[in-house]
Amino acid sequence: MSQHASNEARVIPLRPAAAPPTGPPAKEPLWRDLVGDVLRRERLAQERTLKDVADAARISMPYLSEVERGRKEASSEVLAAAAQALGLGLGDLLSLAQGELTRSTPKASYNGLCLAA
Repeated sequence: MSQHASNEARVIPLRPAAAPPTGPPAKEPLWRDLVGDVLRRERLAQERTLKDVADAARISMPYLSEVERGRKEASSEVLAAAAQALGLGLGDLLSLAQGELTRSTPKASYNGLCLAA
C-alpha cells in the first residue's frame, strides 16, 4: 500500500439517484394553515359552533375564525386554549398538524442513509 493512500471514504449508493423533479418545486403548506385545518376539523367533528369553542377557550369568536382559516399566527397559549376547549392537549393538536404536514409534503423516492467503515 502506498504512503499516499487516500483517507477519504468511498460511498456506494444502494439505489440509483432519483431523477430530478421536473417543473417548479411543490409549495409546502404553512404551519398556521395546518393547525387551523385541524382545529376546524375537530370542531366540526364534535358538531360544535365557533362561538361555543371560542367561549370555552376564552378567546374571541372572530379571532378563532381567523386562526381556523390560517389568517392569524396564534400564540402557543391561544392554541393550547383552543385545543383544550376541544378536549385535546396542545401536543395532540401539534401531532395532528404534523401528520397533515407529512401527508401533504411529497416524499422523496429514497430517504435512507448507509454508513460503512
